[in-house]
This record gives sequence, C-alpha cells and structure tokens, in this order.
Amino acid sequence: MANPLAIDYVSPLPPVRSGIADYSLDLLPNLETLCDLRVIRLPGQPVDRAIVERWSPHPAEVTGEEGRLPLYQMGNNRYHEGVEALALERPGVLTLHDLVLHHLAVELTLAEGVLEPYLERLEADHGWVGEAVGRARKWWEIGQAALFALHTHRTLLRLQRGVLVHSDWAVETLTENDPELQVRQVPMGIPLPERPDPEAGLEFRSRLGLEDGTALLGSFGFQTPIKRTDRVIAALAREELSQAHLVIAGEVSPALELEEEARSLGVADRVHITGFLDYSEFEAAISACDLCVNLRYPTAGETSASLLRVLAVGRPVVVSDYAQSADLPDEVAVKVPLGETEVETLGSRLGDLLKNRSRLQSMAEAARDYVRSHHDPALAAAAVADACRELSESSPPGPGRPDLEPPTTRFWYTVEGEIEVEGAEEPWPEGERRRLRVELRNTGLARWLSSREDTGGLVLEIHWRRGAAQEPMDSRWFRFSRPVAPGESASLEAEIRRPIGGRLLIVEPHLAEIAGFRSLGGPWWYRILE
Repeated sequence: MANPLAIDYVSPLPPVRSGIADYSLDLLPNLETLCDLRVIRLPGQPVDRAIVERWSPHPAEVTGEEGRLPLYQMGNNRYHEGVEALALERPGVLTLHDLVLHHLAVELTLAEGVLEPYLERLEADHGWVGEAVGRARKWWEIGQAALFALHTHRTLLRLQRGVLVHSDWAVETLTENDPELQVRQVPMGIPLPERPDPEAGLEFRSRLGLEDGTALLGSFGFQTPIKRTDRVIAALAREELSQAHLVIAGEVSPALELEEEARSLGVADRVHITGFLDYSEFEAAISACDLCVNLRYPTAGETSASLLRVLAVGRPVVVSDYAQSADLPDEVAVKVPLGETEVETLGSRLGDLLKNRSRLQSMAEAARDYVRSHHDPALAAAAVADACRELSESSPPGPGRPDLEPPTTRFWYTVEGEIEVEGAEEPWPEGERRRLRVELRNTGLARWLSSREDTGGLVLEIHWRRGAAQEPMDSRWFRFSRPVAPGESASLEAEIRRPIGGRLLIVEPHLAEIAGFRSLGGPWWYRILE
C-alpha cells in the first residue's frame, strides 16, 4: 500500500490582503479530505482566528520534517518573502501564481537601497543579460518592461520537485524557457456562489447614486498599470459609452492617477473608485454591474482570481486578447486586441454588448457554467493532490546558470579588460627598435571579435607623442587573429622604433568603426620616457 500523502501547506493566509490568501482559504477545506494536511504559519504574518481554530498552523521551522511534502503558494509581492525563503531552504512542490517574480526581487533589494543581492539574483537566473539589466536599473535607465521580460524565478523553480500553474499558456511558457522543469497544470478553485441577490446589487447601485437602467461597467481587484484601467476610462469618454458609468473596486497602486485621468477626460462624475472591499461588498459590486472589464498587458502570467469571481457571479467580461486571457472561451469573454486601436475597439465592443441584453444574459449563464465545470474547488484540490503525489517522487533539476552565448563587441560597447606591456623599459634611446609584447585580458561580459570583423573587431594602436598634450607623431596598427572570450587573454608582439623626440608611448585597443575605445571603458597603457 502506498504511503499516504502528507503535505505541509505554506501560503499567506487571511487576513493578509492577497488573492493567494483567499485562494488558499477556498482550497484548504477540500485538500484536507485528500491528504494528511498540515498548515504552516509564515513568520511575521497574522492568521485569522477561525483558521487557527480549524487547522492549528505549525511554525515554519517544522516544514518538510518527517518526510512531509512542502506545498508552496508563490506570488510576486512581499507577502511571499517567507514563502520563497522556505522554498529555497526546504524545496518541495511550488504553485507559481505569477510567472514573473522580478517585482518581488526589486522590493527585497533595490527598494531597500541594496544593489549587489539584486545583481547576484539576476545574474544567477539570467546570466550576463540579468547582470546587465540589473546595473542599468541601478540608475533607473530601464523602465518597467524589464520587470516582465526577466522572470527571475529560475533558481527557485529548479530546486523544486515540481511546479504547478493554472493555465496551459503558463505550462507552455515555463517548459519552453526551461525544458527540465516538471510542470503541471491544475485549475484554480473558485467557489460558485448562489445566484447574486438582485437587492444587494440594487443597493450598491443606489449608494453610487445611479438611476434605474444606467449601464454600469466594473473593474475589480488590485489596480496596477498592467490592468490598463486608464484605457477603460478613456473608452468611457467615447460616444458609444457616453451614458455608462464605471466602478473600480480594489486598492489602487500609487503609480496610477485614475481620478486625475477621469477629470482630464471629463468623465469624473461617471467613475466611482471604492478602494478595497470585503468579500460580501465585492460580490455585491459585481452583481451591480452589467459587464466587467479585465484587461492585462504586460502580464506576470497570473490567472486572475478576481476575473474568475466575476464569472462565478455570472457577469461576462471583456479581456485583452493576449497570453492566458486568450484561453478563455468566447462564450464568456469578449477579447480586445492590443495596439493603437485598443481604446476605439474597447469602446465599440462594450457599447455593442451593453445594447444587446439577450447576449449579455446568455454570456452570464455561460460564465457560471464555465466556473462550475472548470474551477470547482473540489476538482481543483483533487488535481493538486494528484500532482503532488506524482511529483513527490521526482528529482529537481538542481541549480545551474543559463547557458547563454556572451554578447560581442559588435553590439556591446562597454568593454572591460586589463593590459600589460613588456619590453618598453628604460633606457630606450631615440631611434632604437624594440620588440614589445602586449597582453590583453578580457574581464568583461562581451566577446571581443577578431580584427577581421568589419564592425566591432578589436585592433591595437601603438603610438608616440612628443608630450601629453601633443597629437600622435607616429602610429602603428596591429590586428588580433582570433576573438577573445570573457576571462580569456590574447597577446601579440610588435616591433616599434622610438622616434626622435618621442617621449610618451601609448598602447590602446580600439574597435573597428568605433572611435574612442578608452572612453568606452576599455583598457589602455602608457609610459613617459626620458
């Protein structure tokens, strides 16, 4: 008989204001019927009394003891700092709710004024690309795109026995980036509530001061720039939505100025920002809406729990035709392409839907059917337990830096190196020829191309001056026959005559068609002779 599945469950828990905490509260009652379940309390985080009374959370120090399998719930904010630390120390199976963990890395390092751990993390996960981006971000020379382009999860995931995600798109993305990972798709469990109480929705509308029949759109969940709520506000200013209102329910990121955006477009009287709502108010707000909007670009790869809760209440959605949102069936979601016509298309499709009440009703029924059939918490818990049982016997791939070809000097202009010159010792009489030996060592990230390359090839200039402020009086150029990889050295010998009046000898590498190698961080050598 197989050993029973024993799981140590590690996640933020209510009252922490995290969608993953709410996810866990939905999953735990179903998961405990399928395994020997032990809930772990994260250090420094509160836990609701009801959870303490039911599951008696254990301290983090016992995670994984006695052969138990840690099951981690990992997200992309500081609530998951303790989850990540435990998963690195005591690996197990990890549910990756956000494919991108770069924002968390920034919060734990750069936001605290610490650079080196940030560089180390990016270099470990992304090689020279990570280190280069990290150094640029020190001076804020790279915008938010880098946060999404570099996932910063490689080290964490390669230590685990397996990774669980909530969409086919996430599976494809992870396995394409790292084929050695054991990745399984499991549904996100969302309870199907009773049909919404019309009175609760009407009461919520009344509090907003809306008259009967007024079209109401909704955007739900934590509002960040990637939710594109500013595009929804812009669409509200179009003729098709001139009578519609918008409720924005959820905390708003300090990076957004939604109220100012609404005022500037002349729609402030039709935009209602509620801030964070508890579950009953959240559900009432969804019930009050005719149609909800859940745009997303770029994406951290998360399956939106707030979107699924909208569908569970029975409200159709309009989403971006992108990444995991594109997997939603057309029966429950209308998809809007990204690009220059996004606001125009959004206004048009929202307006058409609001005028077609019969279609809204059929989409509402399809939305609840979709959640019932694909996201039932009992089915989700069974999928999690099955995946954990399977993955508990697997071996993690183990840490390892990504195998990336280094950049070359054709594109990478900041070149770091060391230079040594032998044979230029005094005394060196004027007119005497010497054979110099020059050695260059590549201490940077880029591969120096050979002199045969049209652009970016490395050449060596040896020249004399009468004094420090004088133009070169005699120059010789020497070629390198092979490229020089990071960490390697190249040497050449050059026969040089000291000209009459020559006092300053300079040995300086250059790049073909790129002047000023020294000013770009490259090495140079000089000697003043009597």
